[in-house]
Amino acid sequence: MRNWKPIFIENSNIPVFLSYLSPISIGAITLGFIVISRERMDEQTRRHETIHFQQYIETLFVGFLILYFYDYIKNYFLYRSSKLAYLNIRAEIEAYNNDLNEDYLSARKRYNWI
Repeated sequence: MRNWKPIFIENSNIPVFLSYLSPISIGAITLGFIVISRERMDEQTRRHETIHFQQYIETLFVGFLILYFYDYIKNYFLYRSSKLAYLNIRAEIEAYNNDLNEDYLSARKRYNWI
């Protein structure tokens, strides 16, 4: 699993509805095996989205979505802020904390974020 890589689609128009649903400006999004970005991705963004891809694999895809939306809803009621709810999603915490670390994906411990 560690060697699996997502499919990157760069310079794409992310579906408009996702922009309306998001508390932040979406530059890239991982949807299962596919990562879609509005522009060419830098290495930090690729790492961030690849971390999400690994999270999808660990939770058999549907588990990622359940945890992601559960965390968002729980955090929204806790913080009363869309942005804070998003930033405190466990999947985003792992990705943001490690997207600058070039060695993270090779040393990453499975399921540690759950």
